[in-house]
Amino acid sequence: MAPALLPFPALLSATSSKERAENAYSKRLQYSVNAYSFNDEFRSGEMNLFDMMEFAADIGLNAVDLTSYYFSSYPKLPKKPEIFALKKRALELGINISWTGIRNNFVTADEEARKQDLKMIKDWLDISSNIGSSILRVFTGRNQPKGYTKEQVKTWLVDAFKDCAQYGAEVGVIAALQNHNEFLFTADEVIDIIKRVDSEWFGLILDISGLRTTSDPYAEAEKLAPYAKYWFIKEHLYHNQVKTPTDMKQMAAIIKRHNFRGYVSFESLSDGNPKRIIKNMLEEFKKEHNKS
Repeated sequence: MAPALLPFPALLSATSSKERAENAYSKRLQYSVNAYSFNDEFRSGEMNLFDMMEFAADIGLNAVDLTSYYFSSYPKLPKKPEIFALKKRALELGINISWTGIRNNFVTADEEARKQDLKMIKDWLDISSNIGSSILRVFTGRNQPKGYTKEQVKTWLVDAFKDCAQYGAEVGVIAALQNHNEFLFTADEVIDIIKRVDSEWFGLILDISGLRTTSDPYAEAEKLAPYAKYWFIKEHLYHNQVKTPTDMKQMAAIIKRHNFRGYVSFESLSDGNPKRIIKNMLEEFKKEHNKS
């Protein structure tokens, strides 16, 4: 066999290069956990952000996603000592603080309220930069105000998100929209906003459970995949508002098809032990993703 293959060194080289690229790809995917998984534990005082980071390191996660309202200073902005203590502990544990998140509402007709939320986002873009996070999660807001068309409200969103992106570019943090089954319900609506904002400092946190108005949320996720800066995987998604267990095989296949090399973050919204649920989700997804 060897002599027969000698005339085709390029073929052998191409094959080995492809294998190396695929192996490198599989190693580049990183895993994280979202703080909301431990909402009850944070609210009761059973856990804090430091505890969550230790859990993440213990089960082999690469990063954590910290949410503003779990900082000890909330609703006030955290001071630098708190920010730097979390940053230092992450370094000691060998994990990253991949992103932070806040809660905003840009679909309200109250212009002053929108301005206040825009200022809050800029404040948290600063905090994200200081803590070493590359992405800040933002939202649209809930509902549609009476007396305004959806297109009118979308112009508020686009204007606000453009402002977020511009400031994000100044501090080195991407403002990323999490599709959250609120004002933008379909992949096409989300893509429309992303294209209209048109900034490399604005992107998408693809939340698979936020695609609830379709019979095939996997097809919707496939549409959004090229725009994803970050994937948000939960244990359930929705087919026409009906909750069903997430098929990790399908999710892993979509992510692999689009050659995604960033963070996949897990979040549990179910009753039960969130640590056990997150660990099981991580193991199940990795098992499917690592299949050839």
